[in-house]
This record gives sequence, C-alpha cells and structure tokens, in this order.
Amino acid sequence: MNRTTPIDLLIATGNAGKAKEICELLGNLPINLRTLIDFPNVRPVVESGHTYEENAVLKARSYAQQTGLLALADDSGLEVEALGGAPGVISARYAGQGASDNDRVAFLLRQLANAPSANRSARFVCVAALADSTSAIVDVEYGICEGKVIDQPRGANGFGYDPIFIPQGFDKTFAELPNEIKNNISHRGRALQSVRAFLERLLAGESGVVA
Repeated sequence: MNRTTPIDLLIATGNAGKAKEICELLGNLPINLRTLIDFPNVRPVVESGHTYEENAVLKARSYAQQTGLLALADDSGLEVEALGGAPGVISARYAGQGASDNDRVAFLLRQLANAPSANRSARFVCVAALADSTSAIVDVEYGICEGKVIDQPRGANGFGYDPIFIPQGFDKTFAELPNEIKNNISHRGRALQSVRAFLERLLAGESGVVA
C-alpha cells in the first residue's frame, strides 16, 4: 500500500553546495526535504571515521537521533593517483580547518606540482547512508566517478574540487558542466540515484523496506 502522507527527510549536511545537489536529485519525490538550517540546535558531528562509509554512517545516525527524522548523510572525497589516493577521506580538511574551497584547490595543486608522478588520473568517491528515526541504518549506497585533475581551475559552478576535475568522457570540469549533466554522472549523483530507488520502494510500501 502506498503511503498517503509524505515522509520527512533530513538532508544531514552543513555544506550548502552539497545540500543543493541532493535536493535537486530528490526534489520531485513526495517527501518533505528538511536541512540542518531547520534545526539550529543540533550538535555538529565529528567525522572521526577512517572511511567514507564510517563517516556517512556516523552523521546519518547522529542527526537522525537528534532530530527524530529519517536522515540522509554522505561522505565523499577526491582520490588523486599521483598523490597516492590523497586527499581521500580528508578531502574537506586537506588544507586545514577553516579552509575555503579555493584554499583547498590551491593546496592540492601545490601538492601535485611537487609530486614525483605526472599522472593526473583521479576519481571522486561518495558513500550515502540513510538512518531511520531510531538511528538504525536502513540503506547505504556507493558512487564513483573516474576522471582526471587539471592544473588550473575552470568554471564557476559546483563547489569543492569541481573546478579542477574533468570526468571521464568529457572535456569540461564539473564546474563547467550544467547541473543536470553533473548530477547524472557524478559520484554523488550515482549514489543518490540508488538512494532514490530505495526511497521510491519505501514510499510504495514494499515489503521488507522500512524506515
């Protein structure tokens, strides 16, 4: 039996660019999308995990517990071949706490300039986790986008490392591509497509799908 009332879903991130992407990817589902802006008293979650999945699960569980809502959190990162897979799980903190997107891009490019390898192959990785109102994890999804890192930022869209990442099969950076194309091929887009399928089954009341 289909649900007769929409469910509330918390987009559990303080990153405005990430929240915008997730809302675009899930926006036409019959759900009430909430963000952390709606809950100013929640405690920030320390991303102490050693993997993307550990951090996504930590955030989903904590924010679900604090708000009593179904919570969606993700953790993602850029892995550059010439840097041995760095910055990886510490992508957001690679240039230090409080660094801006521009700071992070500039810092990564400096590391690449000093790298012994000229290999610019890279990939974005995303893990998304859903926790129910009891903070139990009900769904975990993965997304990867292969590509390469370039030496100069290009484009004004997106956020994070988007201006220096060109996805495989394209000649434009994530920051140059239209949102609809980026959301279709990106690591986060791929993970969220699977989350979306889970939510559709949940909304349809399929047996074995609970939240």
